[in-house]
Amino acid sequence: MDVRKYFGIILMVCVLVMSCESGFKKNKDVEEKTEQSMHSIRQNNNDLLVGISEAVCYSGFRSGQHPDRGDGAINPSYEETLEDLTILNNDAGFKLIRIYDSGKNSEMVLRVIKENKINIKVMLGIWLKAELSNHETCEWLTEPIPEEELQQNKKLNLIEIEKGIKLANEYKDIVVAVNVGNEALVDWNDHKVDTDTIISYVQKVQSAIKQPVTVADNYKWWADYGIELAKAVDFISIHIYPVWEEKDINEGLSYSIENFMEVQNALPGVKIVITEAGWPSVASEFPDRVSEEKQLQYYNEIMSWSKENDITTFWFEAFDEGWKGAPGNMMGAEKHWGLYTVDRNPKKVMQHLYNDINYQK
Repeated sequence: MDVRKYFGIILMVCVLVMSCESGFKKNKDVEEKTEQSMHSIRQNNNDLLVGISEAVCYSGFRSGQHPDRGDGAINPSYEETLEDLTILNNDAGFKLIRIYDSGKNSEMVLRVIKENKINIKVMLGIWLKAELSNHETCEWLTEPIPEEELQQNKKLNLIEIEKGIKLANEYKDIVVAVNVGNEALVDWNDHKVDTDTIISYVQKVQSAIKQPVTVADNYKWWADYGIELAKAVDFISIHIYPVWEEKDINEGLSYSIENFMEVQNALPGVKIVITEAGWPSVASEFPDRVSEEKQLQYYNEIMSWSKENDITTFWFEAFDEGWKGAPGNMMGAEKHWGLYTVDRNPKKVMQHLYNDINYQK
């Protein structure tokens, strides 16, 4: 045999062996990274709020009703609130809900739960009004918020905090956590509050109640800027909305997991609750990415994933709310995040609960 041909064969064999070993190593590295990623996502069972993974955001405003827009609120009645909570508890099986402020409507929710012995726990909200004018980055603020209004808001925020403390203590068997501020830190919203101020508010509430205290905001804010606030709260609360970030349903869950991991990697060791995640059934802003079928798919996927990884996840939201978004756009996304329509009819995501019931869509 030609010596050169002999060495050529030997060289080819070596290359093949090295290639196989390299491929095996790459596959092993991928498997190890995947395993490490899943391990980092998975929380402990005691990281769940009251042992529950599947929860829902609740705001009971029906057609013609709304929170205070400056000229007073039109709140749901006692009977309407009881109907809603019965649907959520008896029909849908929810045992944990999130409400957003400490006003009269929220007090009504807590009273209805207590007086009717409904098996629901509550994450209570403390709503913070703007203390900074965010007109340069919030697209619907067309001019600066007057300084006198900002100063008045600071006083109102302190009053709201005292109301939240009172409700948390009065309904201590129902309220399992308190949230101070909702999306009050992001640049794109209209009720911005300074981070140091929110930390002081968190500490004020913590000193007055026994329940854990948190702050709810977009996952990206937490990942980029949340180090100091994460030290102050008892757990962090993140919002995840892949559909708002131009993702369709085939990327919904995977992108949500990426969002969660981004926060987890930026703030290692923290306990994380997803206080908002949802998919609208109608949206004029991105009609091709929404439907009741896609809402159903995302709900099932994220709730299954949350259960597997011991993550409490609040679906946004229980019922459609017509008062939200642009008044003239009835097909806008803000009005259609609910598991049920504004008329309390179940969407496809909930229809399996009503197989023996006739209802009008």
